[in-house]
Amino acid sequence: MAWILIVFLILLGGLIAPFGDMLGTKIGKARFSILKLRPKKTATIITILTGGFISSISIGSLILVSEEFRQRLFVDIPFLQKTLEESKKALIPLQKERKELEGKIIQKEKELNQLKNNIDKFRRGNIVIKRGQTLFIAEINSSSNIKLDLTKIYNESDKFVRKIVSPNNQEAKNILLWKPSDIAKIESEASRGGNWILLIKSATNVLKGDNYVFVSPDFLENKLIVRKGDIITSLILEKSDLNFKSINLNIKSLLRETSDKIKSKGSQVSEINTNRNFVKKIRDFLQNNQNIKFKLEVVSLRDSKTAEPIFVEINISKLPS
Repeated sequence: MAWILIVFLILLGGLIAPFGDMLGTKIGKARFSILKLRPKKTATIITILTGGFISSISIGSLILVSEEFRQRLFVDIPFLQKTLEESKKALIPLQKERKELEGKIIQKEKELNQLKNNIDKFRRGNIVIKRGQTLFIAEINSSSNIKLDLTKIYNESDKFVRKIVSPNNQEAKNILLWKPSDIAKIESEASRGGNWILLIKSATNVLKGDNYVFVSPDFLENKLIVRKGDIITSLILEKSDLNFKSINLNIKSLLRETSDKIKSKGSQVSEINTNRNFVKKIRDFLQNNQNIKFKLEVVSLRDSKTAEPIFVEINISKLPS
């Protein structure tokens, strides 16, 4: 069908073109004038109009002869235009989302740069309080005035933190910031009765000279973690373990296990306390008693509650071979 249309257009143009040329020539010889133009310009205009007439006849003929052409011209093109408009409208919210995403990327880049800056300052020793660091610990008895207790605790902890963050700024005051919702939660839980421990922890890294310190309080039940004389953990040393390296590794492992166990019970202390040089004394004792199995027991030296330090000693007992 396409080839037939092409041949048709060629023939149609070939038939009409001589007519236009002949018409222009005759008008030129007759020195015919339109709108007071020179005959030569008039002939040129007639030739141009004839060319336009040829194009119109060609398009009209295609419309009459070709159904496919009519489909393309009157259906497909308007459809494509409509689709293009709809696509432009659909693109508007995407452009808005793109701008929002670009804004978020810029914000994240700023946060990343701030983090890098904090890391640099940390390396230079300018961070005086680390995120999650416990700043203050206080006991609260629910039978007392909770609001008054919280006010006293805030003032004492604020004074303590000011000495760390702004030691030279005598006018600094109320630099601790915590959420009102945290205070309301503490008051609600304390109303249930019992004894509690309030731990005030830093919510962010704090640089020396900062104006504010954001904190997040932990409100925990002040319960008994270990009693005096409790055996917290134990370990059996075989005869093959009684050498310098094995004794050191086993004692370190035993103390680490002890620390993990008291934390699992709710203790908030970061490390356990032992007598000085006890590792050396134990090691010397074990090395001087070879070919014997021993049992090591980590024993609590006192009652300790949630936020109280844990004091322990290691007892050694011989086991039958």
